[in-house]
Amino acid sequence: MCPEAHKSRDPDKPTRTQPGEHPVSKHHRFRVDELSRIMVYVLGHRPDEFGLVPDSDGFLPVKRLLQALREEPGWSSFNEGALREVLLSEHRGDFEIDGTRIRATERRFQTHPLIPVEPPSGLLFTAVRRRAHSHALEHGLKPRPDGPHILSQDRDMALRMGRRMDASPVILEIRIPSGGQGSAPLSAFGTLFLAVEIHPEAIVGPPLSRDQQRALEQPEEPLFERKKAARGPQFDAGTFLLEAERDPDRSRRDSKGRKRRTWKETSRKIRREK
Repeated sequence: MCPEAHKSRDPDKPTRTQPGEHPVSKHHRFRVDELSRIMVYVLGHRPDEFGLVPDSDGFLPVKRLLQALREEPGWSSFNEGALREVLLSEHRGDFEIDGTRIRATERRFQTHPLIPVEPPSGLLFTAVRRRAHSHALEHGLKPRPDGPHILSQDRDMALRMGRRMDASPVILEIRIPSGGQGSAPLSAFGTLFLAVEIHPEAIVGPPLSRDQQRALEQPEEPLFERKKAARGPQFDAGTFLLEAERDPDRSRRDSKGRKRRTWKETSRKIRREK
């Protein structure tokens, strides 16, 4: 036997577990194990703690999972490559992938049917894009094709969820009455509340800023006029605008670079001076 075989192997040194595989360090294995544990917690235990609501089958968009985990301290560099490492590791059996969706194999929450609840007495918060602020105040929040509106009693959580769609979202303050005008069915998912639709009577703020209000009061310029102004001067194909100071024939320009008068213009000047 080769004497080298009796030497103990350094656990931090890269090793090959199978022929043809790349060496994997102990630190890398620890990182993959740690990432797997937090993914199990997010996808299988408490997605609501991260502002996430899986669909009725327990799936979440991979994009949403990446966004939520990058918000956590120490995981700002989490990307699809790191996710792929977990799905190729010994922990791959803990997760299921379906196209662009992912879920935990074992889930300790219920997404279908959701539990109807009475509206809380305090304010609820949800986020909208800045450009949707005025529309939300006037028309409310209509049903969405990608799932219900997510509300939270925690303003910071609403802001966290809103920043996934807009760098500076508007946080709407909502008070849903238990009956009458503005009421709407609510369901609970962990610490979050879900609503298919929110009527404008239930939105209590914030109001539009002065600049937003002035923009709404100004008559909007017709679309064709805005497009025309954006395009600038238009010319027929093959034509161009020739400025006098750029005329290549210097005989047609005066000493100051301006285009010389034509004989008709000179004749008119002489007649006016008589």
